[in-house]
Amino acid sequence: MAPSKSMILSAFFFNPQGDHRVAWRHPHAPGAEILDLAYYRRLCETAEQAKLDVLFVADEVAIWDQLPSGIAHYANVRLEMFTLLSALAAVTSEIGLIGTASTTYNEPFHIARKFASLDFISQGRAAWNIVTSAMDEEALNFGRDRQLEHGTRYGRAHESVDVVKALWDSWEDEALLIDKQSGCFADPARVHHLDHHGEFFKVRGPLNIPRPPQGHPVLVQAGSSNDGKELAARHADIHFGIFRSLDEGLAYRADMNQRLARHGRAPSELKILPGLQPIVADSRDEAADKAEALKDLLLDKVAVDLLSYWTRTDLSRYPIDGPLPDLPGEDGFASGHTKLGLIRDAARQGLTIRELGRKMANTGSVATVSGTATDVADRLEEWFLAGAADGYNLMFPLLPEGLDLFAGRVVPELQRRGVFHTDYAPGTLRSRLGLSRPANRFAAGPAS
Repeated sequence: MAPSKSMILSAFFFNPQGDHRVAWRHPHAPGAEILDLAYYRRLCETAEQAKLDVLFVADEVAIWDQLPSGIAHYANVRLEMFTLLSALAAVTSEIGLIGTASTTYNEPFHIARKFASLDFISQGRAAWNIVTSAMDEEALNFGRDRQLEHGTRYGRAHESVDVVKALWDSWEDEALLIDKQSGCFADPARVHHLDHHGEFFKVRGPLNIPRPPQGHPVLVQAGSSNDGKELAARHADIHFGIFRSLDEGLAYRADMNQRLARHGRAPSELKILPGLQPIVADSRDEAADKAEALKDLLLDKVAVDLLSYWTRTDLSRYPIDGPLPDLPGEDGFASGHTKLGLIRDAARQGLTIRELGRKMANTGSVATVSGTATDVADRLEEWFLAGAADGYNLMFPLLPEGLDLFAGRVVPELQRRGVFHTDYAPGTLRSRLGLSRPANRFAAGPAS
């Protein structure tokens, strides 16, 4: 199986109206239809017609409401991920389906069973985005007063992924017989107990569904802290990375290759997809105007509250046009280390609290590329051909407009240049991405 020579393109949906934090205020943004399947089906049809590889649904299990502007201006409501992706699997036929599930607030058996089911329903198109969660609001919904410490969350994540993969392997590929003549439904010698006893989980197994069509649904990891990168290097097939220039990307790739080698893996076994916000227009001036219009949607209160939340520092006590105060260190910091580091780096540029809040809330942590379809395609092609990126996690600031413009203008340009496929290859999502089907750890003896 030869790896694909095409870049991988993923349509990332965090907020249903777009990746801009308050895209819902835009005059072209959808309203209550974000709670209707028809809206997501329309997005999927656009992405599938453009031959995008995957639809990536991010998720959280709480409303952001510990600061006053949360519910009033940024409630980020969303449909439950498994329910949504199962419905979308029934109305699509080719596009991969990445869903987010937290190892902190799910048991491995639940994760393994649900993604195996999604893989069967979609005929081998499922992928699990592994997250550890970083919001205190989520902890409060699951019997905790605050989020688990960063290192503890990642220790739990490593064990959770190990158990999930073992559960997927608990049925060998030949275990299901359904032999009506002999009366044998399954071969007991090919169905295995785990009897796992670890630091965080105790799981007997086996799974009550056979091994998924892909063997293991594709494993995705999002998070660029040191712990996040280690989780990706050990387990993931796709890594949602964060870098904002070609030089950063090449350094990032070199770092990940070293980590992969320590885990006995080759660079080709991990596809790196940096996040990228594309803003497509008829001209560079129009694209700049679009970006400014999005910035104007953000209330200063929301920007300051988000910045306060990400830094765990009450910035409302400081002058909004003054500098950022000293920030906490990473030791003992329970929230996202990547975001904290990016804010600290941006603060060194001399930005005020207002400017920092707007910068981080408008563009998030990732690079923005704006201009004509040619301008956007140039950037994507450059990073891809240089080896910094295997593809991109496309974070459209405004939906559905951003996806429509990218699909209608940028994709044909990339296809014309020969760096993106013109049709889906046959097979499962895993095989299309040039990823091997994992061997079953239990497969050894002959059938009984």
